[in-house]
Amino acid sequence: MLDTARIRQDFPVLRKTDCGELGIYFDNAATTYKPQTVIDAVMAYYTEGSVNIHRGEYDRSFAISEAYDAARAKVARFIHADPHEIIFTSGATASMNLIAMGYAEAVLQPDDVILTLESEHASSLLPLMRVASKTGARIEYIPLLDGGRFDLEAYKNALHDRVKLVAVAHVSNVLGYILPIAEMARLAHSVGAVICVDGAQSVPHLKTDVTGWDIDFLSFSSHKMLGPTGLGILYGKKALLDQMDPVLLGGGSNARFDRTGQLVLKGTPYKFESGTPAIEAVLGLSAAIDYLEGLGMDAIYEAEHALKARMVQGLSTLDHIVLYNADAPTGIVTFNVKGIPAQDVAFYLNANGIMVRSGNHCAKVLVDVIHTPDTVRASLAFYNTPAEVDRLIDVLRSVTLEACIAVTIA
Repeated sequence: MLDTARIRQDFPVLRKTDCGELGIYFDNAATTYKPQTVIDAVMAYYTEGSVNIHRGEYDRSFAISEAYDAARAKVARFIHADPHEIIFTSGATASMNLIAMGYAEAVLQPDDVILTLESEHASSLLPLMRVASKTGARIEYIPLLDGGRFDLEAYKNALHDRVKLVAVAHVSNVLGYILPIAEMARLAHSVGAVICVDGAQSVPHLKTDVTGWDIDFLSFSSHKMLGPTGLGILYGKKALLDQMDPVLLGGGSNARFDRTGQLVLKGTPYKFESGTPAIEAVLGLSAAIDYLEGLGMDAIYEAEHALKARMVQGLSTLDHIVLYNADAPTGIVTFNVKGIPAQDVAFYLNANGIMVRSGNHCAKVLVDVIHTPDTVRASLAFYNTPAEVDRLIDVLRSVTLEACIAVTIA
């Protein structure tokens, strides 16, 4: 069991919260707070390193390069991959666009099928829609059960020999349901399809094993797992990465070129990493992984699930609350207040010191499944407390439209 009181002391922003300076943060699905060790790693680069990598013929560059390479190896170990299968990008969005432009555009043919879900994030759906438009492929959707729950039988029935790419989020950023990725990968491969997984909401909270699950691609973000912003990770099976062309070209990705345009690229993963990377972010991510592993991914999941159960139990007692994912096993709680727009509820909660997210959460197609354009999302992290959960429930207990309007126009 995690010692939350001690853990909160590791986060400077939470130490401020304890002093009453900041409010309760329930927007962890958007980005997480950073522990001091991550901040220290970033600051150490700027104050003690602050040099480029793989360029300079001097000791400090060698040392920073070694730390950077060690971080890539650590990321690989964290998800059970090989370091040569780890590409650093500017974010999960960039990773998914790289899959779309570097892989899907090159292999898809007219009438090939991309199979996905209506609950997917825009960072996945929009690149896929562009790929379909360029290649003549088409997108088909796996039917979801009422409320947006995944149905394995529906997935099996949706697979056929024209499906060449399956693209799904391991955990939905709106509803928090966990997909059976290993079984989905097995079934996708049985029809000759490649599976691409959005792990932005799963890697920070669940043990990840890309080799054991036999998935082909995985995208995730540093900033959602305690690390710095501006850094994403793309895992890909090396055989697939080797056959892909990079989307960007420049320094760092080429072995040589001449004035006639003869170009020789470096091998995977370096051919995908043109330009100066976010060195400080990579070193910060390394520290974030150390922190997560120090707590234990199983312990993190159990703590967040317990908080989610407490929140759901409390909100379920309020007749004016509509819960959309009470049975989801992750720390995402999605709800509305009857008769009050989601944004007004979020403003009201903010006025009471509680930070949540409102809107469609970049999953605009999901409206056709859950039959509402906007929801309020409270997303939990292991550093949240039962008292914070209880405070949210207490504030929502007495929320009224009039009170929300008064806050909105104030």
